[in-house]
Amino acid sequence: MKKKVGFVIAGICLCWYFMNSFHILPHKKYTDEDFNIVTYKSTIDKDKDGMDDQSDILQNVRSYIATKPKYKSKYYSGGYPDDEYGVCSDVVAFGLKDAGYDLMELVDEDIKKNQKEYQIDIIDKNIDFRRVRNLKVFFDHNAKSLTTDIYDIKNWQGGDIVVFKNHIGIVSNKRNKKGIPFIIHHEHSFQFNYEEDILEKREDLVGHYRMSCYYSQLK
Repeated sequence: MKKKVGFVIAGICLCWYFMNSFHILPHKKYTDEDFNIVTYKSTIDKDKDGMDDQSDILQNVRSYIATKPKYKSKYYSGGYPDDEYGVCSDVVAFGLKDAGYDLMELVDEDIKKNQKEYQIDIIDKNIDFRRVRNLKVFFDHNAKSLTTDIYDIKNWQGGDIVVFKNHIGIVSNKRNKKGIPFIIHHEHSFQFNYEEDILEKREDLVGHYRMSCYYSQLK
């Protein structure tokens, strides 16, 4: 009997560990209002759709993940995935594209101006904008660089871009109980949720950016 109880407890612990590790367990989500944070609104509407760019980017990202893309790295002759697959950079690319920022074109232009900084020998417009290391350089050049202190919560806003060593995502407008924002991202094939509370668990954060401030540089 004791052995059976032990197996049951071990099974429960293993199940909890698995569900917690893969972010399957539900997390209560809070909003800016819960922490008296003023939600940032951009003064720019690049695609002139009546929505400010910061809000537009976030809304577009939510529309993209609603399609539930499957994780798979593929090459597309048109640059942007046109099927049911995608990778982490596509979350960002589609979020910005439908707000008026075509990363395929913008990154290609920046690479041609600064090829040595990108450390690229052969330029390929269709794939360069989908590589995290290239996006990091591009955002360093063309977006507002923000704090990487995740506990400086008022300076993290939904629609911001977050870059890790080999990964990238969009900051959510939902937060955990400490006010730290969730991240909307697509990291691997076994990911159950696209919006996750991961910032405190990662040690590879290398950049935090806001694109909706820099329309004048990207006309």
